[in-house]
Amino acid sequence: MMIAQELGIYVVESKRGAILCLLLSLLCLGTWPALMALLERRGRLPQHTYLDYSITNFLAAIFIAFVFGGIGESTHEAPSFITQLTQIQDNWPSVLFAMAGGVGLSIGNLATQYSLAFVGLSVTEVTAASITVVVGTTVNYFLDNGLNRADILFSGVGCFLVAVCLGSAVHSSNSADIKAKLGKLSGDCETVTPEECQRLFGVEEEEEEKEMENVKEGSAAFLIALENKRAIKVLGKSMVVGLGITFFAGLSFSLFSPLFNLATNDQWHTLKQGVPKLIVYTAFFYFSLSCFVIAVALNISFLYKPVLDSPRSSFREYLSDWNGRGWALAAGLLCGFGNGLQFMGGQAAGYAASDAVQALPLVSTFWGIYLFGEYRRSSTRTYALLVGMLVMFTVAVGLLMASAGERETRFT
Repeated sequence: MMIAQELGIYVVESKRGAILCLLLSLLCLGTWPALMALLERRGRLPQHTYLDYSITNFLAAIFIAFVFGGIGESTHEAPSFITQLTQIQDNWPSVLFAMAGGVGLSIGNLATQYSLAFVGLSVTEVTAASITVVVGTTVNYFLDNGLNRADILFSGVGCFLVAVCLGSAVHSSNSADIKAKLGKLSGDCETVTPEECQRLFGVEEEEEEKEMENVKEGSAAFLIALENKRAIKVLGKSMVVGLGITFFAGLSFSLFSPLFNLATNDQWHTLKQGVPKLIVYTAFFYFSLSCFVIAVALNISFLYKPVLDSPRSSFREYLSDWNGRGWALAAGLLCGFGNGLQFMGGQAAGYAASDAVQALPLVSTFWGIYLFGEYRRSSTRTYALLVGMLVMFTVAVGLLMASAGERETRFT
């Protein structure tokens, strides 16, 4: 499945090995957003969480690059990761593509941490993943010169679009269910302030922990207790803001895979004749480096100038905030290894097929239901739509993986 050719690097060559990488990537990339959402719902500031996440995400990239990119001896045809770091004067165009992809991922992840609070885990992941697939997969297919089977690949893209429609219907139906649960309040849910909710339901701030434990998941009292506890207050705010952030995140995500494809395969022939293409591990290092720098810079600024009415903080407060830090660090590792596995599988089977990991809402929805009680005590219509969405996502990921080709491993 995976072999360390006598090349000095670890290369995934077989279709079976590529699919295994993509499945493991799917599990990792579907789990880390759930951990981020969990911490926000427990009251931890997203700026603190994302700074912790960024550190381990970059450490995962360094580990992958040094371990898998440094096996054996380096050759001119297949240089090792360390060797390529010293060749930046020759391969800088590909390095810039990789770093641009990292910027796209960083901005997309940054937007995601806020959209998770505004529109929920399932809707965020479904919408962002669908935009990524429709835009990114199409671009990757043409960049790879039709490496994947078009009939199967675009059938999978079509299934993603159907799943998106079903996901929107799930969100609409679930919103109606929530409004019905909060029907005791005067006015509809979107016009109710947290203070009114707290007064009418009798949930005192000091009793939030006890209230969350005692009320039933999915009930109106649970929703109010959650609002009082979480870091970003969303009840009574327009859903348009959250959906706008989610679409922006999806567009950002759709760019990073094609840019990484260009970095490793040089389809636009930006490298001089005889200059080796970037190996996956070198590209992933530069990709993660720019992702880390952008994430740290933006989140430190958000500590002092928060957005979307988030609480203000400071770097000192961040350093002293150990509440949930372990989960945030774990989220970064999961995302880092998930991205690395996606790129390793994509280099072997085609980056269009590697976008099958955008079926990660299958995993995220499971965690949303299991951890957060999403869709608990919802209507039969909501459950039927939810099942339909998950079925279409399952078919879609199967089709994208079935479209995988086998790329000839050449570095020059």
